[in-house]
Amino acid sequence: MRESVQAEVMMSFLVSEELSFRIPVELRYETCDPYAVRLTFHLPGDAPVTWAFGRELLIDGVGTPCGDGDVRISPADTDSLSEVLIRLQVGGDRALFRSSTAPLVAFLDRTDKLVPLGQEGALADFDAHLDEALDRILAEEQSAG
Repeated sequence: MRESVQAEVMMSFLVSEELSFRIPVELRYETCDPYAVRLTFHLPGDAPVTWAFGRELLIDGVGTPCGDGDVRISPADTDSLSEVLIRLQVGGDRALFRSSTAPLVAFLDRTDKLVPLGQEGALADFDAHLDEALDRILAEEQSAG
């Protein structure tokens, strides 16, 4: 059975030091992909953009800087854990978002109640979904290249 947890959080999209604006971001967690969370950013004038990355990365990033490569998450201020920065990068394109920590923690708590951290592999059909996802990714790469 496919179960999910969803939440909507307002985040600041930090365009530059002088310019930022608030946007709604949908957070989603599904038991069919128990290691990942999905954030869908609703930017004005653009189609929504969805990023998927490890749930554990988001959990860790709330309290300490973490992540390599395309996704990096860290507290906005090391003295106060009230806000989190989420940095996303594709090639030379980068985006920086700031969120209050409380709604992220509330969302993560709900995901943990659905699938406790460390118990993701216990889901019966995870291997089948992983195989399907890998096949889909490979097919997309072959059709693009």
